[in-house]
This record gives sequence, C-alpha cells and structure tokens, in this order.
Amino acid sequence: MRRRPTPDEPARNDVDAALAALSADALREVVCEMLLELDDKAHSSAINALIQRAARAGSGWAPGALSDDEIAEALAFAKAAYRVGHADPSDVDEYLRRASGAFLRKDYSAAHRIFGALLRPIGDGEIDLGQHEMVDEVLGADTTACAAQYVVSTYMLSPSAERAATVRSAIAEVQGLGHFWEPIQELERVAVEPLPGLKDFLTGWRALIAQKPSGNRNRDWDTDEDRWLREVVQRIDGSEGLGNIARTTKRAEDLRAWCKSLVDAGEWKAALPAFEEAAGLVTDKDHARGELLDGAALAAQHLGRKDLSAWLERAWRAGPSMLRLRRWLGSAGSKATLRKRASEALRACPKQAARQRAFLHLLQGEIEPAAKLLAAAPGLGWSNGEHPGHLLFPLFTRLLGRKKHATSPRTELMGHRGMELEELEAMTADENEPRLAAPEVDQLLELARISSIPNAETRSAVIAAMRKAAESRLAGVTEQKRRRHYGHAAELVGACVSCDPSTETARWVAALRAEHKRFPALRAELDRALGAL
Repeated sequence: MRRRPTPDEPARNDVDAALAALSADALREVVCEMLLELDDKAHSSAINALIQRAARAGSGWAPGALSDDEIAEALAFAKAAYRVGHADPSDVDEYLRRASGAFLRKDYSAAHRIFGALLRPIGDGEIDLGQHEMVDEVLGADTTACAAQYVVSTYMLSPSAERAATVRSAIAEVQGLGHFWEPIQELERVAVEPLPGLKDFLTGWRALIAQKPSGNRNRDWDTDEDRWLREVVQRIDGSEGLGNIARTTKRAEDLRAWCKSLVDAGEWKAALPAFEEAAGLVTDKDHARGELLDGAALAAQHLGRKDLSAWLERAWRAGPSMLRLRRWLGSAGSKATLRKRASEALRACPKQAARQRAFLHLLQGEIEPAAKLLAAAPGLGWSNGEHPGHLLFPLFTRLLGRKKHATSPRTELMGHRGMELEELEAMTADENEPRLAAPEVDQLLELARISSIPNAETRSAVIAAMRKAAESRLAGVTEQKRRRHYGHAAELVGACVSCDPSTETARWVAALRAEHKRFPALRAELDRALGAL
C-alpha cells in the first residue's frame, strides 16, 4: 500500500481547527460522504471503528438487537462457507459486525454463537477468504478484538465453577486470530462491563494453568502457560509471587518479569537487590545476566547511589557489548580514569569482540593496533555488531583530517548498520521510560583527547589498513554476488581516496578497477562514489 506523506505541523493545526469549527451535524455529513469513497475493506474498518467508539462512549447507545432470523442467517452462512471452503470477505465482515454489535449490546449468547461459527474455521484455514497470508489483508473487522469478544462471551455465559476451563477452551479455538499473551488483560480490554466473579475466576485460572507440566526446566523459551501463570500470579500475589516463581525456575523470562514488576511499581529500593539476585540465579550467563545487571545499574542510577560505576562495570563484564562499554566508560570523570578503565576493559574483552577492542585501543591512543583489527576484518559480515568496519572507517577518516565537519559515527555510518540489537533497541525506546546514560563514541573520544593522527608512520599504517579492508569488502561482495552491497564497497574505496588523494592511491584504484572489470554494476558504483568526492 502507498504510504501517505506525514503532514507538517501547520497542516495538522488546520485539520484540528477545522474539526473544532464543524458542528456535530456537519461532521456527520462529512463522515457519511467520506465513507462512500472508501473501498470495501476500508469502509468496513471505518464502520466498525465508529460503532465501537459510539457504543463505548458512555452515552448509553448500543447497536440494534439481532432478531432470531438474523442470527439464523449468520449461522447458515457460516455453515455454507465451511462446506464449500471459502467466503466473500465483505460478507464475513458483515456477519462479524453483527456479532460484535450483539456483544456491545451485552447479548452474549448471540455474539457467542456467530463468533463461534465463523472464527475457528477462518483461523484454521477451513474457510478461505482469498488472503495471501493473514486474514487482516482482506477483512475490515478487527479479528483480534472479535476473538477477545468471543472469549469474553464465553466467560459471561459459563457457570462460575466451569469458567476457567471454558475460557481456556475458547482461547484455544480462536488463538489463530487473537493475541492472548496476557488473557486477563485482553478480556478486560474488550469487555463492556466488569467481569463478574473475577476473584474466583483468577483462583480457578491459576489452578488450571499450573496443572500443565512445565516440561524441560532448562528451556529458554516461554510457553503460553508460562506467560499466563505469571499474569495471574501477579494479579493475586503481586511481585512477591513472581519472585517465588523466578527463584523456582531460574528462567530468564521469569526473572525479568519479577524485576520488571518492581520497576513498574516504582519500588526501586526493592528492585536493586532483586536484579542482583536474579543475575546470580539466571542460567544464561551472558546476555540475560548482563541485562539483569543493567537493571541493577538503572536502579542504582535512579536511587542516586555512588556505586553506579561499579554496577555498570559488572554489567559489561557479565555481557560485554558496545552499549554497556560506553555506559561504563562514560561514567569516568577524567581522561586518566577513562584510559585506566579502557586498559582494564581491554584485558577482559573477548577476542572476538573486534569493534569493542578497536575502540578501547583508540581511547588509549593506540591507533595502529586498532588499524590492524580493521585490516584483519572479513570482507563479509559487516552487519555483525562486532565487525570494526562501521566504527573505524569514519573515525579514521576524521582523525586523518579529511572530514572536519562530519557527523557522529552513530549517524554517519549508514544508518543503523553494524549496530548491536541492544543499541538499536536503545535508540527506539520510549523516551519517557527510565534509561541508563550512554555517552556517544564522539564524547568518549573527546574525553580521551583523541582528535588526530599526527604521526606520519601511523597515518600510513591507518591508510594501508583502510585499503586492505576495502579490498576485502570488494572481494567478498563480488565473490558472493552481493549486488546490493556494491555501493557500500565503493564508498569504502571513496573514503580511502578522500583520506589519501595521492598518485599511489590513484594507481591502487586503477588496479581495483582492472581486477573487477567483469562487474559493470560495481564499476558504476565506483564511478558514483568517486565522482562525489
């Protein structure tokens, strides 16, 4: 689908002002006119949204009641569609809207019958709607909401003693269409009235979910029952209950949920020892342990503790990553402290963590060892978070004095390529959520007083390393026919030329062209990159 351009601020202001200026009757007229312009799917989606919003607005309005004939018609349609194996999406939208309307009127029996006849066979693929993959492609109805409404209808119609079992069965019927990561929360989200007997249901639900064998306790993945049990235990016993589960299973997801519940509740004093205990219990001694110690550091930062730096160091040592390294080094207050920490980190840094090792060498003013890491880096695998190329190429370019006004490596290095998952998640995280401070690469280099490469011999070694890396990249992408990466390889060559626009470099470029003369697409990218200098 075409993506509409995002309106600028003045346009949004005009729309808000126009909506405010319209009377209710005029706005209704506009909406009715616009509905006529929509295709079937968009029209159905808009109608469903209008009805849902109006019924939940607190005005007392509800959709009209369904007659016995209308219910019978919907059930007959579902039966015929199941028999022939397909149905028109617009017809399905209409009958799902009827069921949803009945639900909003609290006619749970009618809603349950129609939803039950349609949702399960559609979710199981027994009624084909012409979609390529997901039914959302062709339906205007919100199938996730319909599935949840079906389960709520089941809840409302079930006797209290059987409610947990019938809800579990209803979820199983429509799980192909709904999202039941936290079923209690999902049921409350769509319900039009408080769920009756919720306290007793929670007790029964917990007992039912806990009956299923936990299987291999050493597994790292979550099952539905794991998530559901955590949700209901938190409802009944709070963070203490989650802590009991976590201490029993020692699984990363259970430990995270326990600690997160304390953070969400703002209980930072309790969260700090919880994160520390969890880090000692978790069976995953790398990623999960480092993540839990990140949480301990965040609690220490929030509490204003003086031992924050020690927590940051523990987190990095438990799970060495570039982001954790920046956090720990960034807590240094002086050049001497920064370089001392860089030296300590280099001794502990894993050998395969080439990007971190290269950065640590740079912070200590050890340019040539960093250059050797670049020269030894493979031509493929630049998307790996520990490949040093995305970090060193722009840094070397600036240290050589060829880009005095370049942007930060964070934005200069072709967007997000080469970043670890943790770095990408930190970039996209909610700004309002508490987070650990993580100085950028530029800030740490400035604190370390690394701004140039004055030594001629070192400059020559750096340029040689950049050429070697560019050659490896060219060889890798051409040998494997990675045409989408020809432009990147050409940009590396261009960076080498910008750093050393000498006769020797010109001969080097000519040799590369001759070596790759059988790749016209690559030659075109080289022309483009070198022409931009």
